[in-house]
Amino acid sequence: MVQDDRREFQRLKLPRPIMALADGHDALLLDVGVAGAFVEHHGQIEPGSEFRLTFRWQGEELEFLCEAVRSQIVRPSADKQAVIVHTGVRFIDSSDATKRHLQEMMATFVGRVLAAQRANASGDHQSEALLGMIGDARRSRSRGYLRYQLQHGTWTREATSSSKQPVNGFTVAAFEDEEELETLCRAYENADEEGRGLIRLVAELSALEAKR
Repeated sequence: MVQDDRREFQRLKLPRPIMALADGHDALLLDVGVAGAFVEHHGQIEPGSEFRLTFRWQGEELEFLCEAVRSQIVRPSADKQAVIVHTGVRFIDSSDATKRHLQEMMATFVGRVLAAQRANASGDHQSEALLGMIGDARRSRSRGYLRYQLQHGTWTREATSSSKQPVNGFTVAAFEDEEELETLCRAYENADEEGRGLIRLVAELSALEAKR
């Protein structure tokens, strides 16, 4: 059940859990994505229940109104409040500042993963900096999206009205800078399957900005 939930949300597995609060109670943030997160906490939460999830990153507090999608007990206990549970949650609402900080956080982690997969140090820093800019809401907006697909070693680019991420490439908002996207294509080519999935995840952040 939990694995299905992870695929649904296209989440990034954090290198180490982040301390969090679920309605004021101690919790751990294990995975995070554009649409939701994967949280460890005490006590069961019924599917459909709503609660506040709060955590800090680089000195900034991020708070989301969440809906529990599904839960799984990972450490049973006779005391119902003492059981340890893993819950997949969907983000329902958050402030613009929280959305921006989430974007920066995910771009940073993805950039580090991609950097670790590459041998060229200068290329590593370029990838991390680029991912930090993808989806920047402060840019001038253009309507629609751009879909980049890699087929037989060649990239195709097309305008589209769908934000759906392709299996063999990525989709971003049409307002992204063309030169930066060409660099992202090179990073995608050099990444393994995990890295490519992470690039699509950050591209999804860009696509969400185009909807606002």
